[in-house]
Amino acid sequence: MVKALVARLDNAGDVLLTGPCVRAVAAGADSVTLLAGPHGRVAAGLLPGVDRVIEWCAPWIDPQPPPVTAAHLAALTGRIAAQAFDLALISTSFHQSPLPLALLLRQCGVPWIGAISEDYPGSLLDLRHRIDGDPPEAERALSLAEAAGFRLPPGDDGRLAVRGPLPDVSGLVGEPGYVVVHPAASVPARQWPAHRCAEAVRMLAAEGYRVVVTGSAAEAALTAEVSGGAALDLGGRTGFRELAAVLAGARVLVAPNTGPAHLAAAVGTPVVSLFAPVVPAARWAPYGVPVVLLGDQEAPCRGTRARTCPVPGHPCLAGVLPDEVCQAVVKVGGAA
Repeated sequence: MVKALVARLDNAGDVLLTGPCVRAVAAGADSVTLLAGPHGRVAAGLLPGVDRVIEWCAPWIDPQPPPVTAAHLAALTGRIAAQAFDLALISTSFHQSPLPLALLLRQCGVPWIGAISEDYPGSLLDLRHRIDGDPPEAERALSLAEAAGFRLPPGDDGRLAVRGPLPDVSGLVGEPGYVVVHPAASVPARQWPAHRCAEAVRMLAAEGYRVVVTGSAAEAALTAEVSGGAALDLGGRTGFRELAAVLAGARVLVAPNTGPAHLAAAVGTPVVSLFAPVVPAARWAPYGVPVVLLGDQEAPCRGTRARTCPVPGHPCLAGVLPDEVCQAVVKVGGAA
């Protein structure tokens, strides 16, 4: 019996993008455990091919890292050692190192470890995979599984996916065919200005679309501002599974570069992507569905990975006008 561990320790969207990699491993292993961080845990349980999830906060990845203490490390290593995994694949973004986790896994006795690594890994990795070019993040992660000898099963197209069945949300949103607007992002640098978003909602509603605004409980003030009486405000009213179901019934999602954009892709919904170029769209745009990419991809913030916009006025996204968004909705979602 082959017991595999796949690790992806950052956000929910990153975990969703690792989905094709997970499915490839699941096709060749008897069980797959996903090691996820606290921000990715909600997505981990939705991935097809995942048998169990271990949650742990990595001090070298999390934006609010816990102290590196013996107790915190032991909270992971004890669980890993008890599982006696046969192999592990560590999936990371291009700017993250897999080596701290590889060291911990070696200490737990994991006999074979693979990862993408630019740094010399010494004996920490059995597979040091290299990437040519700048592929989408989902393809980058899948290439690691393929390098380790795992392939997607016949009939799997390699797109993002979630495990069904999803909950019935008709009591929240009514019949399918609405437009979802998700205004929030995990960091301010990736967010379209709220007043622009509110204007776009009003314009979409005036054109005859049913508009639904989504967000977490912490984002309820923002969703209330953006919906403004012209749209259904679901701020704080959906968990991650319910949000997946809401997005599955939408004709299109309007959102910045954020986890729900990847969740929309995972349920097959087109995306109007308000994409700040602080990270490359080639890697991080919604994958495998029709997408209209808006935002100045050559803005001075390009490639900075900034969390707060370093350019006065936030020009990469502030320059996107609401009528451009409306036109993009018609393009990928059809007329109202």
